[in-house]
Amino acid sequence: MAHGQLYAWKVPLNTTPFSLMGVSFAIFLGFRINASYDRFWEARKHWGSVLVESRNLTRTALTYIAPKREIRPFVLGLVAFASTMRNQLRNLPANHKTRDLIPQDLQQRIEGARSAPTLVLLWLSQWIQECNQQKILEPLQADAAERSICNLSMAFGSCERIANTPLPFAYSVILHRSVYLYCALLPFGLVDSIGMMTPLIVSFVSYTFFALEALSDEIENPFGLQDNDLALDSMVDGIDGSLREMLGEVPPPLPKANANFVLT
Repeated sequence: MAHGQLYAWKVPLNTTPFSLMGVSFAIFLGFRINASYDRFWEARKHWGSVLVESRNLTRTALTYIAPKREIRPFVLGLVAFASTMRNQLRNLPANHKTRDLIPQDLQQRIEGARSAPTLVLLWLSQWIQECNQQKILEPLQADAAERSICNLSMAFGSCERIANTPLPFAYSVILHRSVYLYCALLPFGLVDSIGMMTPLIVSFVSYTFFALEALSDEIENPFGLQDNDLALDSMVDGIDGSLREMLGEVPPPLPKANANFVLT
């Protein structure tokens, strides 16, 4: 095959249709990447709200409850919520890394539960309500704490929506096949105009298209274990360390960072 000729058949292509199709594919890939990155960034913001609301609840407990009641089980319950939320989003066992964080009866309830984080939030709400009934918390303070727990529930539900609603499969398949067909035909349109540089240019264009498509596929589900997914383990460890530090405890050292996960 040389100069667009395959055996006795000349492939009559030039750069014009590829220029038009290239612009179209670039736009479609841009939409695909933007949609995937929106999911990734929204998930990151929800995990940020989990950290903020956990700190708010811990500060409330330290300020208003600690002088009258032991708050450590409540604070560790907040860590357990973050841990079970990670487990739920990654389809891990509900009790993964939670055994030392919550009471035994709650541990038994979450094992095999369909939504372990919801049960942990229920236990946290009941704990706040007990403080209210015992006059440890004023009604306004209890309402503010309950709003923070509702915000934790909202963050979890929003992350569930992202995890359980992937981008339409047909759209991804059509784009994937179109890109492969475009890159397969591209040499026939370039060979007459750029000659020996055709393999290099085709390789560069193909690499760009395939890399962008692969990146969009990878960040579409930000809760997985791929290189560019969210570092949920690091986030949970960060919440754990932050809350323990507020309790006056020495937080456990952070595990050695995985080179595949960069949390900024």
